[in-house]
Amino acid sequence: MSTDATAPAVKLAVIYYSSTGTVTALAKEINNAAEKAGAEVRLRRTTELAPQAAIDSNPAWAANVAATADIPEATPDDMDWADAVIFGTPTRFGNVSSQLKQFLDQLSGLWAEGKLADKVYSGFTSSATLHGGQESTLLALYTTFHHFGGLTAAPGYTHPAKFVDGNPYGTSHTDAKGDNPVDDTARAAARVQAERVVRIARGVKAGLAG
Repeated sequence: MSTDATAPAVKLAVIYYSSTGTVTALAKEINNAAEKAGAEVRLRRTTELAPQAAIDSNPAWAANVAATADIPEATPDDMDWADAVIFGTPTRFGNVSSQLKQFLDQLSGLWAEGKLADKVYSGFTSSATLHGGQESTLLALYTTFHHFGGLTAAPGYTHPAKFVDGNPYGTSHTDAKGDNPVDDTARAAARVQAERVVRIARGVKAGLAG
């Protein structure tokens, strides 16, 4: 995707939690698409809160922990640095995972200083079953962005790929408890979302600078 060389560079943080790897795969797709769109990207995972016994009881969970050990853990500094942030979380009873929520709850200092305002935000998710709380999870996440004073950039139905995946709130995937790996439909939606966030963030940054 071509970019305007005179446009301001966009700093994007992709901050996510993943247990068995579905959200990890989506995060990496978003990371790669955003870089191709000209953004400087920080890919960050949130701290795992589950006990080791729980992780070890699920081979896919243990494998994802090992496979992502080289991805840095997210810190509030990543939020301060970024012009835009795309958050990823599996759905937990129709809501945000505790691991991502704990990270969000660490941001009160930046919020109090107004450092979370005027950034562009978006989100992506996954669930084991069809629908499975995907939309309510994203809407719950977006409520936080309103408190930040942020600008929510949902993908909407702004691209033909979004009529295929059918979720205007963000990228989502149904993994059927590991039986349905991230497919081309979800990857296309992730790329659309990444490109849209980078494009909007670039415009916002240029407008605020002016």
